[in-house]
Amino acid sequence: MKHLHRSTATAPTTPAFPPAPGPQPWQQPRRPLGIAALVLLAVLLLGLLTAWRGYDPAIQHLDHALAAPGATHWLGTDHLGRDLLARLGQAVRVSLWLALGSALLAVGLGTLLGLWAAWYGGWADRTLCLCADGVAAIPGLLWVLLVAALAPGQKWALYSGLVLTAWVEFFRLVRSRASLTLAGDAVQAGRLLGFGAPYLLRWHVLPPLRADLVRLWSYAVANAVLAVAALGFVGVGLRPPTAELGLMMTEALPYYDEAPWLLAAPVLLLVAEVAALQSATGLHPKDTP
Repeated sequence: MKHLHRSTATAPTTPAFPPAPGPQPWQQPRRPLGIAALVLLAVLLLGLLTAWRGYDPAIQHLDHALAAPGATHWLGTDHLGRDLLARLGQAVRVSLWLALGSALLAVGLGTLLGLWAAWYGGWADRTLCLCADGVAAIPGLLWVLLVAALAPGQKWALYSGLVLTAWVEFFRLVRSRASLTLAGDAVQAGRLLGFGAPYLLRWHVLPPLRADLVRLWSYAVANAVLAVAALGFVGVGLRPPTAELGLMMTEALPYYDEAPWLLAAPVLLLVAEVAALQSATGLHPKDTP
């Protein structure tokens, strides 16, 4: 019994095989972000190169209506004989310009209002939060639809509707993060040393926000592209003969049985574009704690 007691007391307490270490940040795959970048590059090249190809997306050739893809028209023609590849290129340029412009305006407006609310607080913070909650209470696409219906087919109406719905997310992000930073020791010490608001905002508040703002901006661009296509599909977006992905889908629906490529091309392009933009919003492996 003594020998047994001695053997149990001296038994090793460490496992024979130590657990394998988890994957390091530099060992995690980055393939999804790389694929998203390649897809976005291909979409941009489609929009740029088709402008130099020489085909006018608005010129009609009724004798070549619903032509199948071939050497002359690589993706075929629509019901009015217009080159489908040229119209896809114009649709990409139009949707991306609208989405990028509205997202830039939204990030600027939301950042300024968020910094203002975090810096001053009080009635300014309460008023801006109330406005943001009121806008967020109604679905974003409905806001865009209401504003775009005031001036159908006008780009300024689309810009206004997209910015109206997108600034709220930037405002909430900047306000919450900036409020914590402004209450920190570094900012309080800077105030005691006499540094003004521009210095403190530039060197203490904005740097931690840049990565999150870029990710949120990419998500806003994807939502704007999808919203523009949805408005064109229901008939309150851009008007013919302007090429736009949602409008092209509506025009191709009656000819789906006769020319299925006419509908498949804008649908696949929209899915690839939105998926690539939303994939770019994912956290980079090295940014995760």
